[in-house]
Order: sequence, then C-alpha cells, then structure tokens
Amino acid sequence: MSVTQQLCHTLSQTRFEGLPAAVVTVAKRIMLDGLAVAVAGSLEEGPRIAAAHVKSLGGTPVSSVLGAGFKTSPVSAASVNGVAMHVLDYEPMWSPPTHATSPTLPTILALAETERADGRALITAFVKGCEIQGRIRLASHQHSPAQLKYHPPGVVGVMGSAVAAGHLLGLDQHQLGHALGTAASRAGGIMANVGSMTKATHCGWAAAAGLDAALLARRGFSANAEIFEAPNGYVEVFFGEGFDTAKLLAFGQPYRLVDPGFAIKLFPSQYATHFAISAGLELHRQLGDPAAIRAVRLTTPVMPYVDRPAPRNGLDGKFSFQYTLAAALLDGTVTINTFSDARRFGSDMRALLPKIDLVQSDAIPGQLEKMWVEVELHLHDGRPLHARCNGPRGFWGLPPLEREEHLTKVRACLQTRLSQADTERCIRVLETLETQDAAAVQDLIHLAARLPA
Repeated sequence: MSVTQQLCHTLSQTRFEGLPAAVVTVAKRIMLDGLAVAVAGSLEEGPRIAAAHVKSLGGTPVSSVLGAGFKTSPVSAASVNGVAMHVLDYEPMWSPPTHATSPTLPTILALAETERADGRALITAFVKGCEIQGRIRLASHQHSPAQLKYHPPGVVGVMGSAVAAGHLLGLDQHQLGHALGTAASRAGGIMANVGSMTKATHCGWAAAAGLDAALLARRGFSANAEIFEAPNGYVEVFFGEGFDTAKLLAFGQPYRLVDPGFAIKLFPSQYATHFAISAGLELHRQLGDPAAIRAVRLTTPVMPYVDRPAPRNGLDGKFSFQYTLAAALLDGTVTINTFSDARRFGSDMRALLPKIDLVQSDAIPGQLEKMWVEVELHLHDGRPLHARCNGPRGFWGLPPLEREEHLTKVRACLQTRLSQADTERCIRVLETLETQDAAAVQDLIHLAARLPA
C-alpha cells in the first residue's frame, strides 16, 4: 500500500476498544479544557463577528454555535466554534508546537448533533484527529518557530479535522483517502496574521474545511487519494525533503497524547511568553513597588514574531515577550483581562514597556523543551534582581497540573457564561464522557451554546 493508504488503513481500524486507558483519560481532560476555553472565547469580539457573519449567511440550523444561542450548518458551526476556541490562545500546547484542539473538537461537536454520536465515538474521533496532527508535526522535524513558514494548525489542523469527521461519518479507508486529499488543498495559514483576529480563523477554517472535505468524500467526491506521497502533494509542498514517513506511520506507537503529552496553558497567550510570565511573576513577589524598576533586560531564544515592544492592542499583546513580562511584573497575575485594550494602554504599562530591552540569543535553543528565558531587573536604588524560567507550570518533564489546579482554570472559563451548577454539570459529563449516551452529549452541547436541551 502507499503511504496514504497505510495511514488510512490504520485510522479506519482504530476503535475505542483499542485505545489505552491513559489516552482516554487525557483526551477527556483536553476536551474539557477546549470546551471551557471556547465558552470564554465566545465573548471576544472576533468570534462574535464571526457568529454574526455565519448567521447572516443562513444555512440549515442543525449544529450549535457555542455561546451564541443559535444553530447553523455543521461546517459554519465548526468554523465559528474553532475561532472561539482559539481566540484566547488558551488551549493546550502540543510538541512539536501546534494547536490540535481547536481544529478538531469543534468538528466533533458539530457532527455530534447531526450524527447522534455518543461519548465513546466523540473520544475516538478526538484521539484520531489529535494524533494525526501530532504525527505530522513530529515527522516534519519543524520543532522551532524559526523553521515555520505557515501557522501549524492551518497546515495540520485541517487533516486532523478530516480524520475526526471521517470517524463520526463512518468513512471507509478509500473515502478517508479522498477526504485527506481534499483537505490538503485547504491547508495554509499565514504567520503575518498572528496578533490579529484572523489568526483564530486558521483553526476555525481548518475545522470547517476538514469537516467539509469529509462530508464531500461521503458523497463520493474525489481527490488525489495518495496525497502524502504525491509529487507536489501535501508533504512536498509544506514540509520538503526532511519529512520522516516512518514517524507518520507509527500512529499510536505510542500515542502522542500521552508521550510526550500536552501542556495545559495557565495563561491566555502564546506559549513561549509563559516562560517570561513565569519569571516575571517570580520577580513580582520580590519587587514590591514596580515603580522602582529603572531598566529590564529580557533574554530569549530567537523568535522574531514574539518580539513586539509596542503591541498595537491587547490582542497583539498575547504575542509579545515584552508585554506579557510587563503585565506579570506590574500585576502579579496574567488573565484574560490582561489582554484588553484598557490594560494595554494603562499609564503604568505605557511607562514600563519602553524600559524593557529584549535580547534574542542564538545560544538559546528555539525548541520549547530546550529553551529558557532570563530576566534581569535594575532598580533605581541600584539593586539587581534576576530570574530564569526553564519551563512554566505543567511543562513537559515537570510535574503535571493536579486536577483541581486545572479545574480552577476550567471553572473560571465556563463561568463567564454558565452558572456554577451548569459549570459543574459540564465538568461531570466531560470527565465521564465514555459513559455518556448521545442524548447526554446533545444536552452538553446545548448547555454550552445556551440552547434548551
């Protein structure tokens, strides 16, 4: 069989019963995180605009738009929900870096309503969709942000969405090959849009495009069904000669969901900034009055797109080493509200940002697992303060977050829209998802969308 055929054969043979218990546990935790982040994200301006846009376009009202209180077509719902899930930059991080949740979970939620899928089906689809993204990223050998020409979820997310949708739609090996062939022609995502509303659409459109590709394949729509190895195909166009096919085909050996696993974000910003935030929080505890700061030196790996000394707005600040460090030093916390325009242009923020000197050093590896950042504060009284972060809380190789620590984040996100009782209900359903029938899944989605069950 060809590479694509081998991959599709493995995918089509993967069933819930064959998933290791640890994989199921991790999948449920990430799905809970993703749903919570999307509920909070639906309040943001970008998702609200996207929701109003798809509502104006019409479409058969069958799939719920989270936090918006209406239904639309599955493809449109996946698009908006993907934007909401990614806009805060708060979903779990994967290694090599990508955002696997927001191109996958919205697809699953959209089809859960039309296909009457139960919890086991959702978990299996999610695992397949995430795993294929992890395998592609591993095979690409693009570990450092400096190597990226495209935003990873725009390239691999569309394939994950197609695979997840293929499971819920019951695509066979042949149909799945055509779905991936079609999905590959929808891949993309320009890095220049990082820091704008459009960045979140890389994930939303990946979800929508992969779902659409799978729906077309179910109807018999054709594509190049050997898209991974084809000349000018998916691998050649996006990854070039360094792509390791053996790593791609080692699907589930082990599952990337558990090895190396994922890192739950405790701050809603680009993941490398979590190193600067962690160092900044440590210094905040030693500092006392931030007005005592005369100068700041921040040393990081070479990551040009996170060098933003004067972010255009709060959203742009999510991708600024300087802004996220300043927020940590000033406030001693970094939350969703940190990235409001009001906080970005506060007088203390405007005073501190010009004092931060960013040095991007070639001596520090760009790969997340190997990088570190250092912060040196020089105070008006002459005292120096120093902190180094080798990895934020929950980082690979460090102790994982405890359940209750993670649930603090989940509850905060869900309660932006839901009552305490409904928040706990969502948590109970997701934590026992493998036992939930299709009706319970429908009820969960309606709850998150503020629709009657």
